Amino acid sequence: MVSSVTDQLTQEMACEELLECLHGLKSLDRECYDAIVASETPLTVDDVADRIGRERSTAYRSIQRLLEHGLLEKGQINYEQGGYYHVYYPADPERIARDMQRVLNDWYATMGQLIHEFEATYDRVDER
Repeated sequence: MVSSVTDQLTQEMACEELLECLHGLKSLDRECYDAIVASETPLTVDDVADRIGRERSTAYRSIQRLLEHGLLEKGQINYEQGGYYHVYYPADPERIARDMQRVLNDWYATMGQLIHEFEATYDRVDER
């Protein structure tokens, strides 16, 4: 069930919940993100799957969502004999914070416009 903005504003929120709230991510996505952030070195999909106790395909889908939202970066490690594999690491937290601020500013501007339209619409009703 979707709660109202008023309800959401009165609830306590932790910084980790911002990822879910602003990006529409699932709790599994946050688990993957937390595992990658906690690691001192970049992780492969298999590493992440092991750390969260899920199948590789499940971890892969979650990592793809995190990449799409700009929360992770992807690197490529080349084998000496040829071939490569990908590793994942957290994106710059300052950039993530700026992006979140931009999303909030855009949302605020949109809500302001909708309120203005509401006022204009119902102000005309009062004139009848």
